Amino acid sequence: MDFKDSLESDYREILRSYLKESNEIALYRGQKFSRESIKQQISPEEIISLHCRVLQDLFPDIQKEVLSSFDFLLEVMMDYGLAYQEHQSLRDRQLEIKSEIQIAANVQETLLETKIPQVKHLDIGAISVPAKQINGDYHHFVQDEESISIAIADVIGKGIPAALCMSMIKYAMDSLPESRRNPHHVLENLNRVVENNVDPSMFITMFYGVYDTIKHIFTYASAGHEPGFYYNSSTDIFEDIIAKGLVLGVDQDVQYHQYEKQIEAGDMIVLLSDGVTESRTEEGFMERSVITDLIREYRDLPAQEMVEKIYRNYERAQDFQIRDDFTLIILRREV
Repeated sequence: MDFKDSLESDYREILRSYLKESNEIALYRGQKFSRESIKQQISPEEIISLHCRVLQDLFPDIQKEVLSSFDFLLEVMMDYGLAYQEHQSLRDRQLEIKSEIQIAANVQETLLETKIPQVKHLDIGAISVPAKQINGDYHHFVQDEESISIAIADVIGKGIPAALCMSMIKYAMDSLPESRRNPHHVLENLNRVVENNVDPSMFITMFYGVYDTIKHIFTYASAGHEPGFYYNSSTDIFEDIIAKGLVLGVDQDVQYHQYEKQIEAGDMIVLLSDGVTESRTEEGFMERSVITDLIREYRDLPAQEMVEKIYRNYERAQDFQIRDDFTLIILRREV
């Protein structure tokens, strides 16, 4: 005899035992019966009907009003059961989506992984922390014998579409080795790729620079990206790294201007995303001066320690609820 065939007799015995003994053993048997009922897909309405029949059997003289109350409960539970099933279905779907997003985040991290270059006389620190599971920021280093190429980008749009865009940008850059030393050519090529392949509602800001490790000249161009900073150690002054250029994906024929900067010993190049300069607290947006003050405070530390300590400060200031992707890169010429 299977569970459903013995359903009523088993329940009658469990209920009779509980009403007689009112002990933990009877309760445990009831819990076990409940778990098995769920496993056998017995609905809550069926359990109520079962309870009503068993009560009539155990107490033939039970008041009609009591039995009628179970009819009312049955109607309530039918609607409750439908709502509960819908809730469970939505919850299962939410868990499925969450799992898919986590997989996408892991794939993105693997695809976009980049190593911080180790170069004599140049100290580099980088940190990139997503506000949610998927990072809408992107940074990448490419090192050769005489230079380091540095890219930092931000998708205007988040989630899985942003991750796909960043993957496309990364592989488009990998296909342009011959022009990598010319930042304006890199941006012009990437702009055509974005314009032809990305939804018109999505745009990408990007800063691309090449650091000549022999001559210590930094050549760069920008596609509407958040201006970084240049720190002059001899004067202890920060200045904005201004580079004009249209965001990627707007105009296929746009041309980008290229700029150069001679980097002296002790000077720093600071590149960032707008999640740094547009961070918000309860009092409002954090000023750009916050980042420069923190760099001054930590300037004697190695570059990697600097960016990590700066991030921790921003994290605390926002009550550990980062609202936008945070990416910060610092390059410091040692001698």
